[in-house]
Amino acid sequence: MKVYTKTGDKGTTLLIGGTRVPKHHIKIEAYGTVDELNTYIGLLRDKISGNYSEELIQIQNRLFTLGSFLALDIDKKTLSNGQPRLNITPISIKDISFLEQKIDQMEENLPPMTHFVLPGGNEQVSVCHICRTVCRRAERKVTYLNEIESVSENLIKYLNRLSDYLFVLARKLSKDLKIKETPWIPK
Repeated sequence: MKVYTKTGDKGTTLLIGGTRVPKHHIKIEAYGTVDELNTYIGLLRDKISGNYSEELIQIQNRLFTLGSFLALDIDKKTLSNGQPRLNITPISIKDISFLEQKIDQMEENLPPMTHFVLPGGNEQVSVCHICRTVCRRAERKVTYLNEIESVSENLIKYLNRLSDYLFVLARKLSKDLKIKETPWIPK
């Protein structure tokens, strides 16, 4: 199978289910931003110190799942025999709870927040903040898509919680690496 198919040469692409849409379609924007986030989390995993690799791989796997459900043609969720077109486990409350548990574990050893924190101080921390901001953009794209067609509430919750996880992970990395957080002090 060749990587190039030439079917997108006129600016369209296929959704899962076979419907052709413009490459700038909000569905493509939504799952493309999730894919971008997944790539940045891969970069974070390459740069990060500590024992976070396995949970980041788990998150990356769930992001592929999330993107697959976003790429699914809303009108063709099932095959002609009534079976689901995607034979993968959707994002669930269990996935959201996993992120919440990890957040709670990391926050146990962090000082309380008294100010907003300026991103930076260390390359690992900065990449984590990039992941967080791309996650927030993905969340915005998915919530916009949800205004046009129904998106599972769990997909939106997962992205929201993931951005929280990434923020707390950045703070935890700062603490572990003994990097002083720079508070934002409005002037």
